[in-house]
Amino acid sequence: MKTFNVGVVGMGTVGAGVVKILLGKNSPLKEKLGCIPLLKGVADRNPGAKNRVDLPSEILYTDDAKVLLHNPDIQVIAELIGGVHPAKEIIMQALESGKDVVTANKMLLALHGSELFKKARQCGKSISFEASVGGGIPVIAAVRDGLIANRIDSIFGIVNGTTNYILTKMTKENVKYSDALAEAQRMGYAEKDPSMDVDGIDSSHKLAILARIGFGTDFDYKQIYCEGISTIDLSDIRYAHELGYTLKLLAVAKRTEDYIELRVHPTLLPNDHPLSTVNGVFNAICIHGDAVGETMLYGKGAGQMPTASAVVADLVDVGLGRADITFRAMKTFSGNCECIPIADILQIQTRYYLRFTVVDKPGVLAKISGILGNYHISIASVIQHESKENGNVPLIMMTHSAEEGNLQKALAEIKRLDVIKDSTRFLRVEE
Repeated sequence: MKTFNVGVVGMGTVGAGVVKILLGKNSPLKEKLGCIPLLKGVADRNPGAKNRVDLPSEILYTDDAKVLLHNPDIQVIAELIGGVHPAKEIIMQALESGKDVVTANKMLLALHGSELFKKARQCGKSISFEASVGGGIPVIAAVRDGLIANRIDSIFGIVNGTTNYILTKMTKENVKYSDALAEAQRMGYAEKDPSMDVDGIDSSHKLAILARIGFGTDFDYKQIYCEGISTIDLSDIRYAHELGYTLKLLAVAKRTEDYIELRVHPTLLPNDHPLSTVNGVFNAICIHGDAVGETMLYGKGAGQMPTASAVVADLVDVGLGRADITFRAMKTFSGNCECIPIADILQIQTRYYLRFTVVDKPGVLAKISGILGNYHISIASVIQHESKENGNVPLIMMTHSAEEGNLQKALAEIKRLDVIKDSTRFLRVEE
């Protein structure tokens, strides 16, 4: 049976999963393929990483990635250490050494993808990255290959399992944010420092990759609007549910003739929307193409073995020659894609959920709705609950579609009213 040799750099959670698959005695790869990836070596700076998997003596283990990068017997490097440095340098050196690269590094691709793709083309090699978005969900292949005949006008979904677990906990069990986060950390779903997840940064990295593939464009990553879930109040989840909506952290990409929208933020979805039922650590991505209409991909968006599955799928593509053909043929990787501006968040048009804390007296609703009307914002529905102990009441509104710039101006004016007693909360809506 024909083989090709693989070097794994990074023996963390995902790296260990890849090694387990490649060393598996009953691997389905042998049943399905006449050309299989063969693990040749592993590199990790942590001496204890070797203990994560029982490595046979013939597998080279080193703490220096350069040993693998300069090994002429290795054809493919799987970079699985994450972060920007030294991952970027390792990938660059691998390409210069004539090796194809497989990576799960969404941060590096989001920030430096164009530079890395350019280097790969100069070296006549490929970079594959199915595992960078959606874990075991084959979303990159679906968008890049399966939907190639479509003009894709929107991609949006839940691409971070940590935040989805937290919001599910808050929604289903009426648990406040801090307690839900603590539970996620105890379960191993959230890091000790969870900021990359809960601040939406991880989702924005994945959104950048999906948008580049789906729209065939380039853009300035720094212009992506990013807002996390740490300020979400449990009461807003309850009120939104009364109105028929479920709260999720969404990554949203939309394309128009003049610009693209790229934004990550807490978003209300109708309770009957398919994404509203995606709970726990699961991910789901909705893609709308002009030929296929709406498509949704669902599955485990993280975890050792789902992500390792995607890495190995890329390794197989390299070994079969598909990765090279795709990489050379796709304009996405050429560095010649049109650079399209990202819309400012104030330009977007959507519906909004608003929660005001107001004095319980006649005329309040008229004052607020009057200001909203002055900025061309119409009200679709209103909920007003009974007074609280301090005499103030929550006033909840759902608007019709409006421009966010107008909404922000209206809220700034409403804030100055003497009947407003606390900061106003608002959430964007996707139908």
